[in-house]
Amino acid sequence: MSVAALFALVAVGIVGWWLFARQLTAKPWEKRQIESDNASGGAALALPAARVGLWLLLAVMTSFFGLLISAYGMRMELADWRPLAVPDLLWANTAMLLASSAAFQWTRWAVARGHAEGVAAGLVLSGLFAFAFLAGQVLAWQQLHASGQFLASNAAAAFFYLLTGLHGLHLAGGLAVWGRTTARIWRIRARLEDVRLSIELCALYWHFLLAVWLVLFAVLMSGTSLTSAFLDICSAIVKAL
Repeated sequence: MSVAALFALVAVGIVGWWLFARQLTAKPWEKRQIESDNASGGAALALPAARVGLWLLLAVMTSFFGLLISAYGMRMELADWRPLAVPDLLWANTAMLLASSAAFQWTRWAVARGHAEGVAAGLVLSGLFAFAFLAGQVLAWQQLHASGQFLASNAAAAFFYLLTGLHGLHLAGGLAVWGRTTARIWRIRARLEDVRLSIELCALYWHFLLAVWLVLFAVLMSGTSLTSAFLDICSAIVKAL
């Protein structure tokens, strides 16, 4: 992939995140103005800007992580590759992210049914599990560091820090939107209708990050025929670009 294509991916991702965060973190009166502007723009702007922005962002993230996974697979083929002993803590971290995604889905159902208390509780649980996941990732880094596996120790360790770090940063970005939504529910008692879109799109974002993490986890575990086959597919896609 050329530098220009990579730059275009980054630019689209920035635009997508801006559209996504702009509407989800806007005040209720600002949202009404945005919706009015969209309506006056005709059918081309019928979809909420946040929804369009999120899909742009997810498309860029898919390409971005696909490139990283392909690079990981290609690096594994070199003779000096030394497999990394992945911390067992990642299993518990995966369970935390699964629980966070499930809590967000439950919150989404609570919004649809108009259960304000369920929405508030679901948001808190999804955030707590997400923070527990990030804390677990940091502990996994510390375990690797304590065992002498530093960023510059070998390629496998470098990729571990890179992949888990970038995934954590994307989750932290989602937590910024989660925080604003949760604060509005708990502090100013916003109407459920005012946060419905935020919760729906955050749930989609969380499910996407869970899917990305499950793929990354499988790749980092390595050594299995399923992982090798997946890496071959990613490599073939990158070569075709």
